[in-house]
Amino acid sequence: MFKMTLLWKLLSDPGVLRKAGCLGLGVSHKYLFDSYLTTRLVRVSKKNRATLVGLRHHATKAIESDVLTTVAHSAKRTKKTSELRNLILLAAPEKWTLMQAIAFLLVSSGVTMAVPFCFGKVIDVISNTKKEDMKENLNRLTLVLLVVFLIGGLSNFRRVYLMSAAGHRITQSLRRQAYTAILRQETAMFDKGSTGELVGRLSGDTQLISSAVTSNVSDGLRSAIMAVTGVSMMFYVSPTLALLGLAIVPPVVAVAAVWGRVLKRVSKELQNSVAVLNATAEERIGNIRTVKAFAQEEREIDRYCGKLRDVLALCYKESLYRGLFFGMTGLSGNAIVLSVLYNGVFMVSSGDITIGSLSAFLLYAGYVGMSLNGLSTAYSELNKALGANARLFELINRQPLIPVQGGRVLPKELSGNVAFRDVSFAYPTRDTVPVLRGFDLNVNECSVTAIVGLSGSGKSTVASLLLRFYDPTKGSILLDNHDLRLLDPAWVKSQISVVAQEPILFSCSVRENILYGMEGASDADVLEAARLAHVLEFTEKMTDGLDTIVGERGIALSGGQRQRVAIARALIKKPKILILDEATSALDAESENFVQEALERAIRGRTVITIAHRLSTIKNADKIVVLDGGRVAETGSYAELMALENGHFKKLVKHQTFT
Repeated sequence: MFKMTLLWKLLSDPGVLRKAGCLGLGVSHKYLFDSYLTTRLVRVSKKNRATLVGLRHHATKAIESDVLTTVAHSAKRTKKTSELRNLILLAAPEKWTLMQAIAFLLVSSGVTMAVPFCFGKVIDVISNTKKEDMKENLNRLTLVLLVVFLIGGLSNFRRVYLMSAAGHRITQSLRRQAYTAILRQETAMFDKGSTGELVGRLSGDTQLISSAVTSNVSDGLRSAIMAVTGVSMMFYVSPTLALLGLAIVPPVVAVAAVWGRVLKRVSKELQNSVAVLNATAEERIGNIRTVKAFAQEEREIDRYCGKLRDVLALCYKESLYRGLFFGMTGLSGNAIVLSVLYNGVFMVSSGDITIGSLSAFLLYAGYVGMSLNGLSTAYSELNKALGANARLFELINRQPLIPVQGGRVLPKELSGNVAFRDVSFAYPTRDTVPVLRGFDLNVNECSVTAIVGLSGSGKSTVASLLLRFYDPTKGSILLDNHDLRLLDPAWVKSQISVVAQEPILFSCSVRENILYGMEGASDADVLEAARLAHVLEFTEKMTDGLDTIVGERGIALSGGQRQRVAIARALIKKPKILILDEATSALDAESENFVQEALERAIRGRTVITIAHRLSTIKNADKIVVLDGGRVAETGSYAELMALENGHFKKLVKHQTFT
């Protein structure tokens, strides 16, 4: 009964759909009517239920088809509108500056458009005035024009200055938004994308967009004002010549509208190709030592040149379209001037207009031609900016799957109890290859747990999940019996420190790299952390001590020195949980001895999870967890595991997996 009533309402009152939020939905009345009749017939005979089902199916399919078509068209229109709306909203904070700039633009454009009229008057003064009065009239007219031109020059200066200043501020705001959005994304996004592409969006796209909403808008408005004023003055001087000259404008505008869409698509392809080029260069230059170690300079040059050829092919394509577009608009402008000149000569000879009026008209026609060219340039740049805007705001509007902050903050600090409950995980870039399967682990507070296993068994993945670089695809991770996903990530990470297998340092001093672990730490804290990690052992031999610049990625330091700085950076935070991802792997025997002593002092009162391949580290652990195929194969102390006759750990030791 309910279905039939609803069907009757849809049939008799299509407004029901609009009330339900389905504006513009074109529902097929034929199928609705058939379905309604069938429903009525069923009340008379219940033997035709199969027929009803069939017709109802057709009616549903018809509605679904109409809905999907309408939604697709609506989404396309909404996307285009939202791109333009986003571009306009960028200029909203600078509205008062832009309004001032537009006011000065109106003044300077008015001065510019007064030139042809005044020029025509000068010609008429010269032609029609007596010689004795001509000089006086000409001096007076020239003086007035000089004052007007000075006003126009000052107005133009203010327009350009205000637009440029607003553009710089918009660029700064865009870059801040984009950089903030990039850093707030989850780690998985960086696994899929390249650094060079993100940097390209941060630099090139932001500059292109800010120019579009400031300088390009200014030039476009100037061209529009000049075109409207020029056309108006053309009709004022001679309506006949104006109609003749402007007959070519409508087809040019129609072609420009179509051409703009093509340019936008090509421009977006070009920007994506340039992003790939930047990514290639950034990656190779960033790993220049690897390139040189394998003597791959020529290969990398060939690779980069291949990417350049791809970009150049798109540049040629864009140049072709732009050339055709601007060639057409330029030809239309010249055609206006030629037609006006040809017919104007006959009108002057017949006395319909004066030579000065014809000269002014020709200048206005030339200005209109230049304005059309300016408008086409502005339209072309706008479409390029829309392409860049779509790419940039796709990043800015992207919601991270794992938030940077937000969630529950416990009333007291973590004690250090960690539990993995039936955790399964696969990296997003290879989600069909599980790394952990039903992984269970309990780590007690103030204990040292060593995780060992063959390469690829999931050891480092355990650390990544605890730091919440990723979330498990199944199961949960508990800190003090609280689900990690429900806790504030920033609060959790303030109590966890990590020393990675390959520590990365920033291009600043040793002191600043240590302070990166805890902002606002005192000099005494820095010195204590440096002493614990044996950083002072080598910095005291350097001229600048802790203020020594380490170079890009810490390249000025040895591997062992970088590792010790990374350990000091972890210790300065005084964490409750310390993760050592093969932290001593890059150290020689002497350095390892120093760090081992430091770690023995540092682990007191802390939970330590160490991913190790050194027997010296493993032997001192309270518990050893052996991973095999993403699962816990064995758990126990060193002595307990070595006592197992055919144990996995014993096999690892026997095959010299550890050193």
